[in-house]
Amino acid sequence: MISDFSQTLLRWFAENGRALPWRQTTDPYAIWLSEIILQQTRVEQGREYWERFMHRFPSVDLLAAASEDEVLRLWQGLGYYSRARNLHAAARQVASLGCFPQTLDGLRSLPGVGDYTAAAVASIAFGLPEAVVDGNVYRVLARHFGIDTPINSTQGVRDFRLLAQELLPQDQPSAYNQAIMDFGAIQCTPQSPRCLICPLAESCAALREGKVADLPVKLQKTKVQTRRLAYIYIRYKSEVAIRRRPAGDIWQGLWEPVNLDTLSPEQRTALLADALLVAHDVRHLLTHRRLLADFYLLEAARRPALPEEYRWVHESALDEYGKPRLVELLLQRLP
Repeated sequence: MISDFSQTLLRWFAENGRALPWRQTTDPYAIWLSEIILQQTRVEQGREYWERFMHRFPSVDLLAAASEDEVLRLWQGLGYYSRARNLHAAARQVASLGCFPQTLDGLRSLPGVGDYTAAAVASIAFGLPEAVVDGNVYRVLARHFGIDTPINSTQGVRDFRLLAQELLPQDQPSAYNQAIMDFGAIQCTPQSPRCLICPLAESCAALREGKVADLPVKLQKTKVQTRRLAYIYIRYKSEVAIRRRPAGDIWQGLWEPVNLDTLSPEQRTALLADALLVAHDVRHLLTHRRLLADFYLLEAARRPALPEEYRWVHESALDEYGKPRLVELLLQRLP
């Protein structure tokens, strides 16, 4: 029997659910692609990228056959580039299997696929009764049922997952999962939720107890750290020096101009002596880091010696290389 809570959400969704292109299909590739893109990304922005990927790679086999550079270049601007690398690795894994896994554990075995994404694909593409639990779901459940257990604690993760699964209508997992996600995104929003016109207002514990702004509870986040970067854009006869960022740091696999941290003190001094400071302390925020970047321009009379990791490319070809958003912002400041 469907609970009053779940039935209300399904009725609300039938009238208010968002019309999104990946909801017009049960193709696991299209659904999985949307879920990966929408991690840490607003739907409005994510939709554009989903359409680009579906146009360029209309099947998982075509995505698997692409180079990592092609994938990173198409992903450029979305940030959190480990998602793009995992997307590519997962596509290759699916291609080698011959089809998408059709079980929760099988989906979870794909790179970049956690509990939420696996449940979303399982329920929407394959109709499996697996409840999704994301930020929207945590918020709706915490407020409606008055739960103050921190959502990022071990106990909270377990309790919310059990509650979500208990509320899931076994015969309507796709509609219900999409309903509760949309309800959190449209109705029960983080700020200024629409409580006065909420169909769950009468049974909402947070509204009744005046705790809407206090729920859900989350343990204190990791302190944001500041990191300084300095780049020098070296132009020599219409060519520029770039390198691919290595593993073990931010922006793995993306390209950047000469990073002063990769040079010896003598090299830095020699290059900066004739360079023009284009921008100072350009600010860029990541999840737990605040980046401050200086940017120099050097019009070189001869090609300087650089570490082996750098390559010289024609300036007109720079758009062919996937770059971090910060580097894009810096390049826009070139005179």
